Amino acid sequence: MWIKFVGYWYAEPMSTGPSPSIVLGEGLTVWLTGLPSAGKTTLAAALEKRLLAEGHRVEVLDGDVMRTRLTKGLGFSPEDRDENIRRIGFVAHLLSRNGVIAVVPVISPYRSVREEIRELHDGRFFEVHVATPVEVCSERDVKGLYARQRAGELSGLTGVDDPYEPPVSPEMVLHTETSTLDESVEALWQALHS
Repeated sequence: MWIKFVGYWYAEPMSTGPSPSIVLGEGLTVWLTGLPSAGKTTLAAALEKRLLAEGHRVEVLDGDVMRTRLTKGLGFSPEDRDENIRRIGFVAHLLSRNGVIAVVPVISPYRSVREEIRELHDGRFFEVHVATPVEVCSERDVKGLYARQRAGELSGLTGVDDPYEPPVSPEMVLHTETSTLDESVEALWQALHS
């Protein structure tokens, strides 16, 4: 059964489809999607540490880091955002099919491209919606994006003046505003091991 985490264990299936058969040692992509400052990168780093301690091969493909190399030169138009996600998703696919757990904290605002990436992975895809409300993300404002948007220095901020399309049937939903980092990582770890 897929798990929905809302500050406590909630035993309602997230999907009517069968639970994925996940064998971590055979490779997997853990796709963390959500708004800017939702906690995706923080979760990814903590999950990476835990999986490495278990002896897994793990690679984090952080969206900000990928934009400095793999997708350098792409802007923030819908087309460029889609291409950014396709490239990151392809690298994650290559890693996962070769036995690596790819942890991918990226905003990935558009549902259709996330579904493309899911299909590419042929069952080795575990989508986590880091469903932190925009008000909480704006308060955290880790990179100062929300402040810049309010000041009129930035437009096209996902979830504010550019759309974010939440997943319809993710394998897991995390609400980082109502749980600690340790609780969120534990819930995700448990879901990956169930």
